[in-house]
Amino acid sequence: MNFYIRKIVSFLLTIFCVAMLSFLMFQVLPGDAAIAKLGTEATPEAIEALRAEYGYDRPVGERFVTWLKGAVHGDFGMSMRYEGISVTELIGSRLPVTLSLAGMSIVLIALVSLPVGLLTAARPGGTADRVSEAAAITFMAIPSFVTGLLVTLIFGIWLKAFTPGGYVPLSENAGRFFSFMIFPAISVAIPKIAMTVLYMKARVKEQHACDYIRTARAKGNNLHGVMWKHVLGNSMMPVITFIGLIVAEVLAGSIMIEQVFNLPGMGRLLVNSIANRDFNVVQAIVLYIAASVLLVNLIVDIIYKVIDPRV
Repeated sequence: MNFYIRKIVSFLLTIFCVAMLSFLMFQVLPGDAAIAKLGTEATPEAIEALRAEYGYDRPVGERFVTWLKGAVHGDFGMSMRYEGISVTELIGSRLPVTLSLAGMSIVLIALVSLPVGLLTAARPGGTADRVSEAAAITFMAIPSFVTGLLVTLIFGIWLKAFTPGGYVPLSENAGRFFSFMIFPAISVAIPKIAMTVLYMKARVKEQHACDYIRTARAKGNNLHGVMWKHVLGNSMMPVITFIGLIVAEVLAGSIMIEQVFNLPGMGRLLVNSIANRDFNVVQAIVLYIAASVLLVNLIVDIIYKVIDPRV
């Protein structure tokens, strides 16, 4: 029980530190949110009135405490750029797009990388092993936005499988929504699949070199039986941690992919909010990213503890 309490307390303390540091960091960044909204031609009186309306004229410490109290209850204040819309409402309208993209990407990563990594490493040095390793290294080296452009070129322009730059909300047409979202998900998943395949292959090859594998084969066990009964179980512990990091990275948002495919998700909202000094929105998104990463790490630690109580 102490293990779980320590992990939860560490999670909450880290979230608090991230919130405090990011809040302070935004206070020293150059630029003025009021000027960004009203323009450089605005009168000093109008700028001061807007700053007072959003509380920017108060001391930093007082503003942080007020913001933190609201954040605990799910209230992140009002957006300055999107006038009259709360940050919670704004993020709530964008979050389903990002979560859908992340969920589809994670499913693709799991369905492709684990079997490919396991099967191609079953015969080290073979043709499948060498080809998969070369392909994984190639795809891992390609930046995600380049992958997105290639997917758009091949599937959007050449094959006409979707309309580049278009988007259909889930509420409007679920079928068209998923048929469009699969291509950004592929763009996000490809480099992550490459990374996971390489890592999985390395762990499986380590197990193949162990004495207990040679003993199992010497006793007459076939390769298939050794892989599923021995290698897979012993290889999965470090792979679980690695996949947790991949999941956290995907959940944290694929900003470039959302830009390439013109998706109205958290990534585009973050970029636009930073450009317009909409710090309430930026602060909330930073907190979401931190919470996503920390929550996945917490879940991975708990899974480790369940699988191996010695942890």
